[in-house]
Parts: sequence; structure tokens; C-alpha cells
Amino acid sequence: MVRIGIKLFLLIFVLSLTACQRQAVDTAQNKSSQEEVKKKVIIPEKDYALLIVESRSCIYCKQLNKDIATNTNIQEALEELDLFRIMYENYTPVKANFGGKEIELSERELARFLNALSFPNLVFYDRGGNIILQIPGYLKPSQFVCVIDFVKTGAYREKDINTYVKEKNCA
Repeated sequence: MVRIGIKLFLLIFVLSLTACQRQAVDTAQNKSSQEEVKKKVIIPEKDYALLIVESRSCIYCKQLNKDIATNTNIQEALEELDLFRIMYENYTPVKANFGGKEIELSERELARFLNALSFPNLVFYDRGGNIILQIPGYLKPSQFVCVIDFVKTGAYREKDINTYVKEKNCA
């Protein structure tokens, strides 16, 4: 009799463990499905946008983010642009518009599509998805503000960035 009670107890115990494990697996799968649905949209609403392509190990990316967070001149310059960021190591889906065509790629694939393989990589583009300027590497705050002004004032239509920077004395 005791032997049947122990066997019954063990059977119920094993069944409850199995049920708990199945529930944990279902919860993890649902969470994974929800994360797959989430995607970044980097289609600008303003006339111009800046996409910063970063890498986790990039110390200059961290410095650029610090500059953006603390430098009021940069913050003011960026007010008229949509600011987006992607991480080279991420595979989160991104919906974008480049060259007038909507695309959906992972963050990593988008970085490769844009040939943004050094970090940080600054990609300035307009609402139509036309890339105006791409700068690989970190810019000092004064240079960064100058480049933002080059884009948002439309000076890129009349001259190249090097001429603009020299004229504005922000090289």
C-alpha cells in the first residue's frame, strides 16, 4: 500500500514538473515571437535624418553619444533632424527607405547595405531616402555641428563638405 502511494506521488510529481517546463517553454516562445514582430522604423518624418551606425565595442560611439547627450550646441543643431541609431551586432528588423525604395533588413544587414563598416558611421539622408552625406568616424562637437548645418541648410546642393567646412572655419 505504501509502495503504491509512493509511486502515485512520484507520478504526480513528474507530471507537474513536465507541465511547469512546458509552460516555461510556451512563455519563452511567445516572448520570442513578440520580439520578432518588433522592428525599428527609420523613415524620417522631418526633411532630414541622421542614422548613426554603432558597434558595442566602439569607444568613439560612446563618446559621440555622450557628446549628443551633454552638448547643447549639438542638441540644438539636431532639433531639425530625425535621429536614429542601429547597432552593427544586432539582428533586429529595420524598416527603412533608401533610394526611394522601402526595405526591411536586420540592423547588421542594413549597415552592410550602407557600407557602414567603421564606427561610428554617420549617414545623413533626406525624407525621400537619398543619402546626402556619409561620414565614417567620430567628429569633434564643433565639427559635428558644422556638418549638421551643412545638411540642414541645404548647402550640400551647392558645394562639397570640404569646401563648406573650410569656409565656415570649422575644420
